[in-house]
Amino acid sequence: MKIVFFGTPEFAVPSLERLLVHPDFDVVAVVTQPDKRRGRGNQLIPSPVKALVEDSLPIWQPRSVKKDLETLENLRSIQADAFVVVAYGQILSQAILDMPRLGCVNAHGSILPKYRGAAPIQWSIYHGETETGITTMLMDVGMDTGAMLKVDRIAIAPLQNAHDLAAQLSMMSADLLVETLLQLNQGSAQPVPQDSTQATYAPLITKEDYELDWSKSAIALHNQVRGFFPNCTTTFRNEPLKVIATIPLDPGYWNGLASDLQTGLKGVCDSLKASNQPGTIVAIAKGLGAIVQTGNGYLLLKEIQLSGKRSQSGADFANGARLAIGEKVGNTTAE
Repeated sequence: MKIVFFGTPEFAVPSLERLLVHPDFDVVAVVTQPDKRRGRGNQLIPSPVKALVEDSLPIWQPRSVKKDLETLENLRSIQADAFVVVAYGQILSQAILDMPRLGCVNAHGSILPKYRGAAPIQWSIYHGETETGITTMLMDVGMDTGAMLKVDRIAIAPLQNAHDLAAQLSMMSADLLVETLLQLNQGSAQPVPQDSTQATYAPLITKEDYELDWSKSAIALHNQVRGFFPNCTTTFRNEPLKVIATIPLDPGYWNGLASDLQTGLKGVCDSLKASNQPGTIVAIAKGLGAIVQTGNGYLLLKEIQLSGKRSQSGADFANGARLAIGEKVGNTTAE
């Protein structure tokens, strides 16, 4: 099968790697987003997908793939069997979708029709889902609305963050794409229309989505922290504070933790009595860190990052900042 691969971030790399080494596929070109300026030197940095195949394949990086006449002509002239799209970052026009013999195949990081859109992994964790997966589909002009080809599922662990889940899903994507493309070429694939009445959406994440509101429940805050890892923010002593990892003081979230950590958390739970205003540090657990009152329940600050500093454990933060019970983090919408 002659294939053009569309993809940009690290999530797409395992899929491209798998297609490149598979004997039944011939990846003839790659389409990825333009290089971006990053870092202190403001240097142009290629996407992870481009970095993988640089100097070995034709690479096209149009700012708008729908409008770039040279890229469109290149794509048309290849006469590909399929275009494979994994986290490319641009919407394809109907003209592009119609070019390959078998169509355009996309691997999406959710169980469609749930979490259509740009950030399915992050929003599935934010909403407390316990299962997600990869769906391959034949693309149409809608946002992740095409007919489904194959689905693979995976459990989401209670303490798992979006970065770690994405790493697992990216490997699943590679496996599922191979199966999907082989079946499509053999004529045995059976596209299934999505039930749009069950659709939910996963939009781009905004700066406001990172802000922690301590009047929310401990579980909701925990899901926000791990869903939008590692960017959730609050304030402490009038300075920005990133919250990298948390643990709710709820035994249902402790499976898999070391036994001494579970014992320490249980001891903290048994000692907490009085209710305080959300955002209040109600305990300093030895070797663990600060326990914060939320709108419903308590949350351990397991890992944090002070402005301009490296991330550190909650215990190191508590010791270094000499935290005191009664101090507060952040602002709340409810008093």
